[in-house]
Amino acid sequence: MGLTLTASADFAIDKPAGEPCPNLRRDFRCGIHVRLRDGGFPGCTVYDCFGAGQKVVQVTFGGRDWHQAADSGALMFEVFAVMRLLHELLWYLTEALVLAPTLHSELRTALDDTERLTFGSPQSLAGLDTPAHRSRINDLLLRTSELVRAGVSPMPTNHRGADLRGADLRGADLRGVDLRSAYLTAADLRAADLTAADLIGAELRDADLRGADLARSIFLTQMQVNAARGDAGTRLPPRLIRPPHWA
Repeated sequence: MGLTLTASADFAIDKPAGEPCPNLRRDFRCGIHVRLRDGGFPGCTVYDCFGAGQKVVQVTFGGRDWHQAADSGALMFEVFAVMRLLHELLWYLTEALVLAPTLHSELRTALDDTERLTFGSPQSLAGLDTPAHRSRINDLLLRTSELVRAGVSPMPTNHRGADLRGADLRGADLRGVDLRSAYLTAADLRAADLTAADLIGAELRDADLRGADLARSIFLTQMQVNAARGDAGTRLPPRLIRPPHWA
């Protein structure tokens, strides 16, 4: 509802933010959920809001939905964008607490501060300086990444933001590599070792992860996994699940 859809390989239609999807039923369930991929909406099977949608409706707006809003849900949709970012940061901070014990105090404070923000009023959330908060958290996550990757390789490789679309990386040793925000769309990563590789923000859409080892990669999300291709031989961190569409 609150998201923009663009007609593409991911979505069969164009839809502006705030306009209901034609597949949305009156009970707020998806009318084609069981056949999203075949129905031209594979992008919906990839998306993950990190629980932000439920938080906004059930907590921030006390159970009210956009049908009941005088502004047709405009404030709710604005708040949702902020809440999703905060919940994503909570995901990373929770992982970082386990990865970097030496930064525990700073990470714990950052996590508590971020969680406290998620319980703010709709107006306070809409007015939050998200770039400033994200920058503060990102500094901590970078330090966490450096600590983890240095423990694997004394001189970790930096491929941050690299264009690796369609790259042949079969069997590659990518241990401790910085792949933050790297473009790995349709890259062949079969049997690659991504132990301690930093994958925060990496684009893994249609990347071939069959047989790849991501069990101890860092900052990998379910959304990234959902967008990729894998098989029974793909090793994932225990907090993530194997997507149903994988072979």
